[in-house]
Order: sequence, then structure tokens, then C-alpha cells
Amino acid sequence: MSDDIVIRAEGLGKKYVIGHEAERERYVALRDVLARTAKNAWRKTADMARGRDIVEGDEVEEFWALKDVSFEVKRGEVLGVIGRNGAGKSTLLKILSRITEPSEGRVTIKGRIASLLEVGTGFHPELTGRENIYLNGAVLGMTRAEIKRKFDEIVDFADVEKFLDTPVKRYSSGMYVRLAFAVAAHLEPEILVVDEVLAVGDAEFQKKCLGKMGEVVSGGRTILFVSHSLHAIATLCTNGLLIDRGRTILNGTAHQCIELYKKSGHAASADPSSPRITVLSQSYPREQLSFSIPRQAIGAVEGELRIFLRSSDGEPVAFANLGGFSAPPIVLPRELENVYVTIEAAGLAEGRYQSAVEFVDAETERLVFKAETEVFDFFPLRKAGEFNNMLQSHRAGFFRLAMMIDGVSKPEFRSEPIHECE
Repeated sequence: MSDDIVIRAEGLGKKYVIGHEAERERYVALRDVLARTAKNAWRKTADMARGRDIVEGDEVEEFWALKDVSFEVKRGEVLGVIGRNGAGKSTLLKILSRITEPSEGRVTIKGRIASLLEVGTGFHPELTGRENIYLNGAVLGMTRAEIKRKFDEIVDFADVEKFLDTPVKRYSSGMYVRLAFAVAAHLEPEILVVDEVLAVGDAEFQKKCLGKMGEVVSGGRTILFVSHSLHAIATLCTNGLLIDRGRTILNGTAHQCIELYKKSGHAASADPSSPRITVLSQSYPREQLSFSIPRQAIGAVEGELRIFLRSSDGEPVAFANLGGFSAPPIVLPRELENVYVTIEAAGLAEGRYQSAVEFVDAETERLVFKAETEVFDFFPLRKAGEFNNMLQSHRAGFFRLAMMIDGVSKPEFRSEPIHECE
């Protein structure tokens, strides 16, 4: 490997084995239970003998999160990794960070590498902010001398000086992520791996995060950066890697990857068997956003429904949810053919948007459904210059919007589909 290349990935692949519960019959004989139990026991014994992971479930399938991914990163280069949710971006960064091993292929890294994959990893709720700075810094690979030298900068960046000796369990979520990012942002490795961390905190803090990342970039360090914010990718990155379903779509400049992602990223990922979510409108102009979600696709009966709204260039704008934040879970009737969701969007500016829809099972607390819409247009009822333009014009970040789920299909929710999504 030449001196100017610090990362080289060759044919990387990562395979997972997923277990599924077989559909249960209404009437089950004892011989069926015994046969199924014996079959599972034999399969697990064979897996153990071959050194494989033991997977729960009656049926198993192989899932390739990454397949035949190859690229090179030069010293001082900032590579932006782009792709829709589930494309394999985080899996790639975990392999590069040595958190998990590839199933095939290899990666060669030259230099000290540090990872910022999840803000707040290593924080202990019972410890104070001061103690957690030292603890989290050590987890991220900083020496005690490094942490002590940068301590004042970290505290000033996080703006939590008044509460430095308060246990972090009493921090608000915003204070928590500010302190966590502040520690991670002051790492000084030769190679920095960053996964979607600029979406934390309020708008002012996001600007500060972007400025800090800009300082790191100007310092000549090599960075691999994953983000859904195309604005951040375009601002910080020189080159790009567009991946979809675990495979490389384009390895070129950041601008080329962004343009291809905007034009065909979602179309390239289309799967005819995937559930179709329809964005509906009642009339033009309007003050509500309505979605039709196939009930069968969600599966779970009780849980939390979340909808995240982003601008067309990936900037977070707003979110809505029901059944979370200490509220009781919502109950979706099994007999529904579609779930109709309405968001009060009177404060939304005119523009192009994209939505991500999620459902979390109340019993298992697992994400059981996730899908994204394609870009759609929103035309507010009020004119420009009024309150409704505040959200996008001021880049205020995440605002929580009111949401309602209608259990009965209503005609007004069925009119004028804008776009469908996978």
C-alpha cells in the first residue's frame, strides 16, 4: 500500500444469519411440537460444532449487510458515505473500526483510528459530568493527560459548566448529547470515523458541531463521514461513496454521489415486494400531511409510531410521534387494511420534503417497521412571511408536530396521492 493511502478495502462483505419464528397453526399436535424442537436442537448443535453463532428461531436465512465493497482513502481525504437507511453504512464503519469482523474480503488501515459511532457511548448515569468526561474520553482512546489538557475546551463547547458536578442522569437529553459530542469532537486521531452525529441538539449546537468538524477537516486529518444531511456531506467532504443494499453504486466525488443519490438513489433500491406508503393530500394548499400505511406491513399491534420529516437535501426539520415519551402505546386494530396518519403541518414552510416512518413494538421495544417516502412538495395555506415559514427558513432543526391516527378509512384522506415510497 502506497504511503498516501491510509485505508484500503478489498471485496468487503458482512453476512448475518437471521432467525424467524414459523407461523403458528391454530391447532398444534404434540408430535409437531416434538418434531420442531428436535429439528431446532439438531441445527443448533451443528452450528455449535462448526463454530457458528447460535440463532434463535424455527427458520434461518442469510442476510448480506455488505457485499463486495472496495475503495481507497488517501491521507487527508474526507470521504462521505451516502445511502438510504439499511444500505450498510454503519456496518461498513463498524468493520473499519474493528468492532466487527468482515465475513469476506479485507481492510488495511495505516495510522491511529478513532470512532464516533454513537454519541454517549461510555457515559454512566450515576457519575457527574466531570467524571464522565474522563470516563468517556478514556473509552474513546484519549489519555488522561489529553483529557486534562482539553478539559476546559470540552466544557466550554458543551456549555454545561453550571452542571458539571451534577450526575448526568439529571441532565436533559440536549445537555447529555452536547456533552457527549463535545468529548468526542476533541479526539485527535490520524483517522476519524464519524456516523451521523451532526443531527444532535438544537439548531445552534448543530452549527457549532459543523464548525468543529470543519476545523478537523482543515487540520488535514483523514475522515470517513456518514450523514443523511447532504448539506453537511457537500460542505465537509471531498469524495463520496454511495452504497445501496450493501453494494457500491458509485465511488467518486462528493458532488457526483449527492447528485446520483438525489436522482436515482431511491429508485435503485426499489423492491416490488416492499410495503408501499402513500403520502396523501386533502387539498392544495393545505395545513396537514397525511400518510397511508399498509396495516399488514407493520405487523405489531401495540407500540409507538414515529414520523421524521427532512428537507429535500437531508436537513432535519420536524418529527411527530404517538405512543412514546412515557405515553401509553397506541393500539392498531388487526382488521384495518390501512393505517391513516395525519400530521398538523400548519407551521411548515413551502418546499420539498422527505419522510421516514417507523413503528416500535411495545412488547419487545424493537423497531419492527421502517420505510422512507420519496421527495414530495408541500404548499402551506398561509402566505410567505407568516409563521409557517419559520421552520425551514431559520433551519430550526427538529420541531415536534401534532399527529393523529385515524382508525376508520375516511374519503378525504384518500385523495390526490403525491408519491409512493419503499
